[in-house]
Parts: sequence; structure tokens; C-alpha cells
Amino acid sequence: MHTLMVMGGGVALLVLFALFGKLAGVGAGRFALWFIPVWLVCAAFNMWVGISRAGYSFAEELPIFLLVFAVPAIGAAGIYWQFGR
Repeated sequence: MHTLMVMGGGVALLVLFALFGKLAGVGAGRFALWFIPVWLVCAAFNMWVGISRAGYSFAEELPIFLLVFAVPAIGAAGIYWQFGR
């Protein structure tokens, strides 16, 4: 359940980035690309919490990290492909 909530938060953050880019006149695609490194840091922090606080090992957390990062990042790449060129 926590994984779905974190991914949902990532998608919500992506929507905010895209809307802000559109409203700022820069374009939703460019801000969607800027979202990717920000989300990488957020997903890595989530992984760190899972390892240091929840007691999971790196090997247990790595697939979750990849899933949590990939879903919103693929959405960002799709927004860039659709609106950013």
C-alpha cells in the first residue's frame, strides 16, 4: 500500500510540474524533464527510509525503488514526448 501511495505522490508531483511549466510559459514538456532528477532524489530518499528505518535490506528495497521511480519517470518521458518537442 505504501508503494502505491508513493507512486501516486510522484504522479501528483509530475502533474504539478507539468501545470507549472505550462502556466509559466516554458512548456509542460521541459518541466516534465526537470521532474525526473527531482523524483530520483525523492525515490532514493524513500529507499533510504526503507533500509534505515524499516529494516529492509538493499536487495529487498531495490526492486521497489525501481518501480517507484520508473512509473512517474515514464509518465514524465511521455509528457515530454507529447508536448516537449
